[in-house]
Parts: sequence; structure tokens; C-alpha cells
Amino acid sequence: MDNLAVLALLALLPILVVGTLLLWLRWPAKYAMPVGLAVVVVIALTVWKMSWTTIGASVVQGLLIAIGLLWIVFGALLLLETITKSGALQSIRAGFTTISADRRVQVVIVAWLFGSFIEGAAGFGTPAAVVAPLMLALGFPAMAAVMAGLIIQSTPVSFGAVGTPMITGVGTGLAGTDGAFVPNVQARADELGLDHAGFVAHTATQVATIHAIVGILVPLFLVCLMTGFFGEKRSFRAGLAVAPFTVYAALAMIVPYVTVAYVLGPEFPSMIGGFLGLVLVMYTSSKGFLMPKDVWDFPPRERWSDRWMGSVNPDAEAATLTKKMPIALAWSPYVIVAALLLLTRNVPTVKAFLTGPAVIKVNDIFGSGISQNMDLIYSPGAIFLLACLVTYVLHRMTGKQIAASWKVASGQLAGAAVALLCALPLVRIFINSGGDYNGAGYDSMPITLAEAAANVTGENWPILAPFIGALGAFVAGSNTVSNMMFALFQFSTGEGIGASSPETVVAIQAVGGAAGNMVAVHNVVAAAATVGLLGREGDLIRKTIIPMTYYCLAAGSIGYMWIFGIGLNAGLIVFLAVLVALAVTAWKIATKTDAPNPELQLVKA
Repeated sequence: MDNLAVLALLALLPILVVGTLLLWLRWPAKYAMPVGLAVVVVIALTVWKMSWTTIGASVVQGLLIAIGLLWIVFGALLLLETITKSGALQSIRAGFTTISADRRVQVVIVAWLFGSFIEGAAGFGTPAAVVAPLMLALGFPAMAAVMAGLIIQSTPVSFGAVGTPMITGVGTGLAGTDGAFVPNVQARADELGLDHAGFVAHTATQVATIHAIVGILVPLFLVCLMTGFFGEKRSFRAGLAVAPFTVYAALAMIVPYVTVAYVLGPEFPSMIGGFLGLVLVMYTSSKGFLMPKDVWDFPPRERWSDRWMGSVNPDAEAATLTKKMPIALAWSPYVIVAALLLLTRNVPTVKAFLTGPAVIKVNDIFGSGISQNMDLIYSPGAIFLLACLVTYVLHRMTGKQIAASWKVASGQLAGAAVALLCALPLVRIFINSGGDYNGAGYDSMPITLAEAAANVTGENWPILAPFIGALGAFVAGSNTVSNMMFALFQFSTGEGIGASSPETVVAIQAVGGAAGNMVAVHNVVAAAATVGLLGREGDLIRKTIIPMTYYCLAAGSIGYMWIFGIGLNAGLIVFLAVLVALAVTAWKIATKTDAPNPELQLVKA
């Protein structure tokens, strides 16, 4: 079969099946992902002619990755249960209330700013695993907490885990098997007078600039979606009311973020931007700067829709606790997490040990050439666990409290296992379907999809390029893996359409890959598991796909104009269309009378 369009449709089929089951039929991921796995196995066998050995090795590889992800989820669940049982939860809540009792302010500080810092330090879905349980503990509905934790996995993601999506993702993606750039990339680097690291850093500055322009509205999206979906009334207008604060908070993170990208390189933009933004906004908010006059809060818990709530309810435990803990002591588990992330990611000797002798290496699975490392000690899961152990001492927890926290966290983990243990094998078969592992001689399924899209769009490719990056993140759950899959393809396509700076197409890819984290299935499953919200993955993706679509369209149009200039072209048309759509939406929200939230009405009935 040589028809690229037919091959692309077949490659897309597993994604379409999973998307239909999750978004349209609203199946839980634990049922949708096994069906998707079966579909991708059939296509891999019959069309791509992959052997059973390769498929089996890909499944094992996926299971090993899933175990690592479940380790992170367990650590996040255990940390939440630890601060709940120790009584720290009450003091953390009270501390935020002294800054502002307004949930719109809290979600920006915790999700956008603290989450950006955690993304910069750890990456790989860790922010949602940290901030979603924390917001649940602060009194947010589980659905709102996870939605917020996913939406902020956009702007900071390209520089997450100390720049891994750029350094490893783009750097490796543009290189050959010997680690050096492939010839056409090397020629462009030579033209700019840059070595390997310099060329990646040069591309990273473009990534940071596009993120800065697009990401300035992310906190506003975050707040508007929260007030619109989870308020007493479906009042997106309540989110618009704090637009000055959200833009200020965005700039507080983005200005140092871009500055660091240009001055220091791709390792620290998100970490430093998130930290400086967090310190600045918390200080100015405590002084009343740009604080809303009216306090916005969720309806009473007894009126919440069942679909908003998960099986984890820290309120029930907190209500039985009477002791008052000092705020600094209450926050100590999260301070420990942040400090350990910084230590293990930035001290070379510590990082070298944890990513060397402490790594479990599973090589050449079934003789297929497919291998997988398990870095369970370097993982954020181990850091969460160590933070819990220290907290037991600092918070003077009893043996009964500790045992209860482990029992609850272990029970909650089981629900996430089925979906992840099927999702990751599906992803690895999809990615491992390339020419080295199939008998049909085809490119891998992701590359086949991208090639078909590029053939259709031609010179307009930069507008679609971010969506390919998002597709890679959707299936792989990682901006790093998306960049590794598509960076060279994007660079070559940029050359093919006559781009004077083909690395800009790679930058657009990286931005789209970051945005794709908002809807990545295994990120959604893992984040939902930390608050006991399994089975609602489709509902979450239906919400987060809104900001993801904005992000990719805006990034693509900006990238197009970066390459071809500002004029009456497709880039400007799409960019203006995005602005008009945002303006019209804001005008409709501002002039529309708020209606009662139908989900709350169902609860009342």
C-alpha cells in the first residue's frame, strides 16, 4: 500500500477511536484505552507488518513506563494524605485566605505560578500531580483542580525538567545515530556560527518568545473556565472581572522567563520565571494590589455535581482535626519537595548518581532492540515519598496516622492502573512502528500522519505545525518525546517550504508539543488519579481542548509571520481571526446575563 492518505487515516484510527470513546461517548479511560490498544495492535500487525516480538517488546516497554508514572501518582496521593492526616491542610488553607479568599486569585497563584516553578524543576506531568491535590485540599472541586493543573502545562512545559524538552527533545531529535546533527541541520548551524548546544539555545529563544506572546492569556483562560464551569452561575464574566490581575500574574512569570531564555539558555526559564513570579505576586497580592473587590467562591459543597467530585475528600479528615499548625511547618512538605527537585536536577554529582547506578536498565526486550530505563529513585515519586518520611517527623505524626495515609493512598492508586497500563503500551506501539521495526518499509505512524498533513498544507504548514507537536504530546504524554519524534521532520519541512529559518518551524513544533500536554491522555489519567477523579477523563479533555486549540492556532500564526513576515498572508489572517474570536467571545460574555449552573440545578433537584 503506497497511498499516503490511506496510510495516514489508518495511523489516525487508534487516536480517533480513543477520542470518540472518551469525548463523545464519555467512556472512562480504563475502558477506552484497552479498545484503543486492540485497534493499534491490529493495524500494526496487518498494515505496518510489525512482528509479534516487536509488539510484545513495545507492550513491555509501555508497562515499564506506566509503572514509573504510577510511582509518581502514588507519591502525590501519599503526600496529600500525609498533610491531611497531620493537620497541615488547615493551616495551608488559612494561609491562602490571609492573602485572598478569592478562588480566582488562589488558582492563579497555586496553579500558574507555583505550577510553573514545579514544571521547571521536574516536568513530566509533575505539576498536575502537585497542584491538583493541593487545590483539592484548599477546597476546590476535584474536576476544577485537575483542569487547572492541566491548563498550566503549556507555557512552562518547553523548559520543564531543567530544559529537557529543548536539550534532549530538540537536541536529540535533530541529531543522527552518532549524536551529531544531521547534515542539513549542521549546515544551518554552521551558517549561524553555532555549535550543537548553541543552535538548540538559539531555537529555544524563539520558543520562549512565541510562548510569551501566546501564554499571556493562559491565566485568564484558567480563571474564566473555572468560574464558567464551576460557579453558582455559569459566569465566565466573573473570570473576565479579574483580567488585570491575570495579565499581571502572567507577566510576572513571563518577563523573567523570556529574559532567562535569552541570557542563560534553556535550562532555567520556567524555574526562575515561576519562582520570581510567585514571590512577586504573593507579596503584591497580600498588599491588595489588583485584588478583586468582590470575593468569588464555589457554591456550597453539598450542591456540587457528582461529576465535579472524586473519591478523595480531605475535608472529611480535616474536620476531625483541632490542632493549629504554624504556617511554615504546614508548608514544609512542599518546601522539601521543591528543594529536593532543585538538588537532584541541578547538582551534577547527585544527578549523575541518580541517573546512573540507581537506574534499572531493561535492554533489548525479547531481542527486539527495544530498551527502557526505570529511574525510580530519580523520579518525583521518590521525592514525594522522601518528603513524606521527613514530614512524619516534622509534624510528629502517630503510627496510626501514618498507616492510615498509606492505606488510603494505596487504595486510590488501583483505579489509575488499568488505564495507564493500557495507554502506555498503545503509545509505544504507535511510536515504535517505524522502518526499523516494521516489515512494510513505512515510516512510523506519527511521521506518516505528519507527512500527509504537510502534503495537504504546503506553504501554510507553519499554521498546522503546532498541532502536530500537540498530537505527539497527546499520544506520548511528553513534549520531550514529541520533539524527538518530529523535530527533524519539522526542520526538513521548513526547508521544503522555503523558510529562511527552518529552525522556527521546529520552535513552533515545540510550542505545540507543550500545549498538547493539556490534553495528553496519560497526563489526564495520572492527574485525575491524584484527586480520585478516575472515569471523568473525557470531561476534562473537553474543557482543556479549548485553551489548547487557542494556543496552537495563535502559535502557528505567529510562527508563520516570523518566517514569512507580516503582510496579507495566511499567518496574519489566522492571527486576526484568533483575536476577533477572543474579542467577540469576551463581548458576549460581558453582555450576556449569567444563567444558573445546570449541573447545580440537577443536584438541587
